[in-house]
Amino acid sequence: MGNAILDAETGTNMKVILAYKNFAANRNISHIGLGVAATTTQKVLRRAGVPTQVWPIKSASDLQAQLAADSRVTHVVISAPWIPSTDLQRMTSAHPEIRFSVVCHSNVGFLQADTNGVMLMRQAMELETGTHNFNLGGNCQKFTCWVQNAYGRPCALLPNLYYLDEHTNPHRPLYTGGTLRIGAFGATRPLKNLMSAAGAALELARTYKTDTELWLSSGRAEGGGETVHNAIGALLAGVPNMKLVPSGWQTWPQFRQTVGQMHLLLQPSYTESFNMVTADGIAQGVPSVVSDAIDWVPRNWQAKADDVCNIARTGRHLQGDPHAASDGLRALQSYVDTGLQAWMNYLNSGF
Repeated sequence: MGNAILDAETGTNMKVILAYKNFAANRNISHIGLGVAATTTQKVLRRAGVPTQVWPIKSASDLQAQLAADSRVTHVVISAPWIPSTDLQRMTSAHPEIRFSVVCHSNVGFLQADTNGVMLMRQAMELETGTHNFNLGGNCQKFTCWVQNAYGRPCALLPNLYYLDEHTNPHRPLYTGGTLRIGAFGATRPLKNLMSAAGAALELARTYKTDTELWLSSGRAEGGGETVHNAIGALLAGVPNMKLVPSGWQTWPQFRQTVGQMHLLLQPSYTESFNMVTADGIAQGVPSVVSDAIDWVPRNWQAKADDVCNIARTGRHLQGDPHAASDGLRALQSYVDTGLQAWMNYLNSGF
């Protein structure tokens, strides 16, 4: 498990656990978004001197067993509301010296797709009121502010952190011809607005008068995702020089390589709290057209989610901007710096 070290600011032993539900049940290796987010956050926290581990868990009992075997844990941050509240209550009571938190991993709009998550979020507020060592959290300030304003309850800000190293590639050659590769990656959900992304890719193909590939993630259609896939197929069927490329789910390093082969990413989501794909693109030197829901990127990357012509126009501008990738890298680094400070404020505060 590794040794806890003495935290310079608090003078106490600190060991942070980032726990997420491992749907793949494949310990320590996962292509699940929550697992990737936990891994990148872990790497940033460890670089900052915070002993942090990622625990892929299958159930509340799995988490409880690991906690029972490691007396050095001081903080447990659970990604997304999925553990039954009764189990959380038992854990907080059994481990009064551990600070627990459940972090909602999306903004308010996405809650409409997760009725159980909404119920657990409401119960988490009650648990926080009734115990000294539990907090509800969110991974974006828009969410935490809403909880505070709507319910009058605290909500800790614990954003996704993205690890950047010497392999980050802020430079890229501009598209000058040949097959244009556009990526619209992520789980296929209606709120991802992939139909608008496909419409913008179609417009870009006609503008550049070139063979164009639209790469879409496959194998994880949720909440109407199959209808989205079928509609995009109907939109592009028979269009000359336009090819739809299904991209199966990969390990995160493999996915980063796939992203690096794109000329442009389209992520015009109706609601987001971070968007890992956009960060992956930045790390590979590939810019993204996003909606204003992804507000940490440069302003000139942001388009109107429900204006396909605006999405395509923004894509054309980014394709011709030699500074787009480096602008994105600066924006991501600024976001990580601010997010790390939020984490340190939380970890160094009392409970």
